[in-house]
Amino acid sequence: MSKDLPIDMPPEAPKEDSRPKWDNKFQYILSCIGFAVGLGNVWRFPYLCQIHGGGAFLIPYFIALIFEGIPLLHLELALGQCLRKGSISAWSAISPYLGGVGVGSWMVSVLVSLYYNTVLTWVMWYFINSFQEPLPWSVCPLNENRTGLNEECYESTAVNYFWYRKTLNITPDITESGTLQWWLVLCLAACWAIVYLCTIRGIETTGKAIYVTAIFPYLVLTIFLIHGLTLPGATEGLAYLFTPDLNVLKNPRVWLDAATQIFFSLSLAFGGLIAFSSYNPPKNDCEKDAVTVAIVNSLTSLYASIPVFSVLGFKATTGYWDCLDRNIISIINEFDLPEQSIMRENYTDWITFLNSSYPEKIAGLKLKSCDLQEFLDQSVSGSGLAFIVFTQAIILMPGSQAWAILFFTMLFSLGLSSMFGNIEGVFTPLLELQIISKSIPKELLSGIICLVSFLIALCFTLSSGSYWIDIFDRYAGSVPLLVIAFFEVTGVVYVYKIKRFSEDVKWMTGRKLNLYWQITWRFISPLLLLVVFVAFVALQIQKPPTYTAWNPKHEDFPMKEEKAYPPWVQAICVLLAVLPCIFVPLVALFQLVKKMWRSKDLSFLSPEVFSCQEVNRNFSHPKK
Repeated sequence: MSKDLPIDMPPEAPKEDSRPKWDNKFQYILSCIGFAVGLGNVWRFPYLCQIHGGGAFLIPYFIALIFEGIPLLHLELALGQCLRKGSISAWSAISPYLGGVGVGSWMVSVLVSLYYNTVLTWVMWYFINSFQEPLPWSVCPLNENRTGLNEECYESTAVNYFWYRKTLNITPDITESGTLQWWLVLCLAACWAIVYLCTIRGIETTGKAIYVTAIFPYLVLTIFLIHGLTLPGATEGLAYLFTPDLNVLKNPRVWLDAATQIFFSLSLAFGGLIAFSSYNPPKNDCEKDAVTVAIVNSLTSLYASIPVFSVLGFKATTGYWDCLDRNIISIINEFDLPEQSIMRENYTDWITFLNSSYPEKIAGLKLKSCDLQEFLDQSVSGSGLAFIVFTQAIILMPGSQAWAILFFTMLFSLGLSSMFGNIEGVFTPLLELQIISKSIPKELLSGIICLVSFLIALCFTLSSGSYWIDIFDRYAGSVPLLVIAFFEVTGVVYVYKIKRFSEDVKWMTGRKLNLYWQITWRFISPLLLLVVFVAFVALQIQKPPTYTAWNPKHEDFPMKEEKAYPPWVQAICVLLAVLPCIFVPLVALFQLVKKMWRSKDLSFLSPEVFSCQEVNRNFSHPKK
C-alpha cells in the first residue's frame, strides 16, 4: 500500500465524481454475465462436448477455467475498477508503452461488433418469419412453372433452402459478391437502431435494458428444458452428450478447444469488461465478482446443453423412425404382407429373417441403413445449429410456431446483451480520449458509432456476406485476443509489477491476494496463452484456409463444396488477424521515439508511480 499523506497536508475535500455509476451491484454483475454469456454458450459449447467425448470434455474445460479464465477475468475487472478508465486510457496510465494493448482491444471490439450484429440480423429475419403458418422453412415452394417443387429445395431440404436461398441468397463462390439483400438491410438497420436505443447514454441505458436481455434467455432455456425432456428421444440425446469417452483426452485438439472456448466465452481482452468495471466504486470485491461471473457463464453453457441436446435427440430419433417407416412400407409392399405386421419394435427380427430367406429380393429393395447413432453423430455448431438443425427440429414439435418465436427471441436477447459489452468497449475509450470534444453529447457520439457501423456492415448483407462473417469470426475474433491477453497479463505482472498490483487489489477488496492468484498471474496464465497461441497458429499453417460453399451445381449437392480461399482473400485474413496486434509494438515504438525526441531518456517505465489509493483519493464514496 502507498504511504499515507503527510500530517501537515490538509486532506482534499472529496470531489463530485462525474463518471457514471451502476445503479446497484446486481445490475453490474448482470451486465458482465450478459456480455460473457452469448450465442457461443448455446451453439458452440454443446457441439464441442459432442465431438470431444461428451462429459470427458468437461475435464480440460474446467482446468482451463481455473488456470486461464478466472485469473484473466479477475485481472481485467480489478484493472478497470482500480484505474476507473476504459481500455485505452487504463493501459496508457499503467505505461505509455502499453497504450497499444488498449488500442488493440478497442479495434477487436469494433471488428467483432460489425459482424456480431449481422448475426442478430439473421435472427431477427427468422423471428419475423416465425409468425407465418405454416413456418416458411417447413415446405418447399413450387417452381416457376408451378408444375412441381423448386429443384434446389427438392434436392436438399426446405430448411436448407430457406436458409441459403431465401435468407442469404448465397453465391456459390466468395469472389462473387452478389447484391445487397433488401430484407437483410432492413433487419440490419433495425438491429443497429435497437443497439443505439439501448446504448444511447452508455451504462445509464444499457443498465436498464440488461434486466430483460440477460434474464429472459434463462427463462426460455428453462421452458425449452421442461418441454425438451418430454420429447421422445430426449434421453438418447442427453446420454450421447454426457457419456464420457476418456480416450479423447489424449488428443491435443481437445485441450486446445477447451482453452479457446473458455477464453472467448468469457469475452476476455475485448475491453468491455474493463469498461464495465470502471463504473464501480473503487472499494468493491472484484475477486468475488470475477469468480461469480466465470462460474455462472460455465454453468449456463452446461444448462443450455441439456435443452439443446434434448431437442437434437428428439430430431435424431424422429429421423431414425422415419427411416425405419420407409423401409417397413417398402418391405410390406414387396412381400405383400398385412399392414402393421412389421413394426419398429420387431423390424430387426424381420430383416434378419428376410435376409436369410430372400436375400436377392431384399438387396433389390435398396433399403436405407437406419442407425440411431448415425443420426446422433450429425454434429454442427454456429449458424448451422441455430438456423438449420434446430429449426428442422422445431418443425417436428407440436405448436412449432410458438417454439420458433421463443427460440429466436432468446437468441436475440443473448446476442444483444453481448453487443452491449462490445459497444461499451468501443464507446468508453472514445469518450475518454481527448480527440473527441467533451461538448459532443453522448447521444450524438453513440449515434455516429452505430450509423458508421451500420454502413460498414452493409457488406455482410451481400449474397457473399456469410462467407465474410466466417472470416471475421475466425481471424478478427481469435488470434488478436490471445495476443492482447498475453500482453495484458505480462504488462500488469512485469511492467506495473505484481507487488504493486497486489497491494491495489488488497486495498480494493480488503483481502490479501492468495497464492492461487500470484502463481496463475505470474506463470500459468501467460504460459497457457502462449501455448494456445502457438498451437492455434500451427494448426492454421498446417492446413491452407478453406471454406465450404453452397453450390447447387456442385456434383455432390446438397453436400457443400470445399474451396480454397483465393490469395487476395488470404491476405485479408492475415490483415484481420494482424491489424489489432500491430498496435501493441507501434504505440510502444511511437512512445519511445517521442521520449527520445524530448529528453533522450530511454528508461522503459514511466517515472510516475501511482496506486489505486492515489488515483481514487478524491472519489466520493456513496453513503450507506
